[in-house]
Amino acid sequence: MAIALETVSVSKFYKSDNGITKAVDAVSIDIKQGEFVALVGPSGSGKTSLLAMLATLLAPSDGAILIDGQDLAQMNDARRTAFRREKIGFTFQQNNMVPYLTALENVELMLRLNGKYNRVGRERARELLTRLGLGERLNNLPRQLSGGQQQRVAIARALIHNPSVVLADEPTASLDTERAHQVVQTFANLIHEQNRAGIMVTHDLRMTQYADRIIQMRDGQLARTISSPHEIRAFATTAEAN
Repeated sequence: MAIALETVSVSKFYKSDNGITKAVDAVSIDIKQGEFVALVGPSGSGKTSLLAMLATLLAPSDGAILIDGQDLAQMNDARRTAFRREKIGFTFQQNNMVPYLTALENVELMLRLNGKYNRVGRERARELLTRLGLGERLNNLPRQLSGGQQQRVAIARALIHNPSVVLADEPTASLDTERAHQVVQTFANLIHEQNRAGIMVTHDLRMTQYADRIIQMRDGQLARTISSPHEIRAFATTAEAN
């Protein structure tokens, strides 16, 4: 499979009166089309900063990020913004739903922004929301949805425009255990079926059972990669037991 996302010695440094803090330190990874990766690590490990750089919301201090072989650093701001809208889907802990649009309209908004708002796209939006358990909530406004339901709308919105890379920051933070498993399993299935590259940052290590690979970070660096199905199951099972 082709590599959809690649980082080459990516770093993020912050200067303060106490010196330089390395939030992300020379991280190199590659993620293939159709691969779902769980990015884990303790608070302060650098995983959220790395995800923000992959989403082009934070500029690296050093290194390169390539999506579909294109170097983000070689783009001007306007091109980078357009590229992000077309190639990247993301959902963060703050769902950022438009309050006066329905669940369906919030998802369709990404189609409008990318010039893909047509009958096929609208039907796909309905199908995606239904698959995420929101078939009866299509016409509800955000204030009429629970936090978990809003999170599922955000996941649908991240996938609807067929991006190359899909990024999720704590997608199960507001879900109960049963719904969390359902959402992450569906999310992983969609990544595989649609041949996207997916990255999920999560503190809930039980959710890593749906990943094809687990990347652990510590102190801004890659600490460990788990890729065998047996080791992934063992990792998630241990988390479940604890």
